[in-house]
Amino acid sequence: MAGLGTIFLSETVGTAMLLLLGGGVVANNILPKNKGKGTGFLMVNFGWGFAVLAGAIVANRSGGHINPAVTIGLAVQDWVGGGNKFDFVTIMTYFGGQMLGAFLGAVLCWLAYRKQFDLADDPALKLGVFSTGPEDRDYFWNTVTEAIGTFVLVFVIMGAGLIDTTNMGWLNYLGVSLLIVGIGASLGGPTGYAINPARDLGPRIAHAILPIKGKGSSDWAYSWVPVVGPFIGAVLAGLLAPVLL
Repeated sequence: MAGLGTIFLSETVGTAMLLLLGGGVVANNILPKNKGKGTGFLMVNFGWGFAVLAGAIVANRSGGHINPAVTIGLAVQDWVGGGNKFDFVTIMTYFGGQMLGAFLGAVLCWLAYRKQFDLADDPALKLGVFSTGPEDRDYFWNTVTEAIGTFVLVFVIMGAGLIDTTNMGWLNYLGVSLLIVGIGASLGGPTGYAINPARDLGPRIAHAILPIKGKGSSDWAYSWVPVVGPFIGAVLAGLLAPVLL
């Protein structure tokens, strides 16, 4: 496994790329004065899938996790199998890089679409570029949805043997990106499918801090759902994969 400094830098750069492109496809789809306005949710799914591909490729040195749920799922799987690849410091290094990268990627996305943000009147659209939100707000069931979607992500990755915690390679990253598209198309409707705590929390913090014209609330009341739900799903995947796969 790479050193802690390499892990932190690699995950920071990769997650920044993820959020720049992932947030970008949402902005292109929902903000005014965009060539891609109204292209639909399936386009958003594909955009996030390719964002994962790009982010994982540039985070290759750290294994391309770019998602705390993937990291914790792999750690649980490793512990269940009696391994010791993931200690507390290593896990926190992954988490730190992922959170910083998600914040920075969201800031870059805002800069790329600064004019479109200024032209938008609806605060909900602006927040929607940064973070997820449910179509029907029910915290319990929204958490269940996020847990199931993340379980599928981590469990299928483990089942395919796509991550060995060191290096997946770009062809394997392509498989994960297509999995992201599939999860979005099948399970993304209720919550917008964060399935990644850093993907939602880092940009939500950026939304709260940035001087976005007419931005409104950052919806902190919902913010715990796309953090807790994915962690539950990832832990379940890590526990069940050694038994069922």
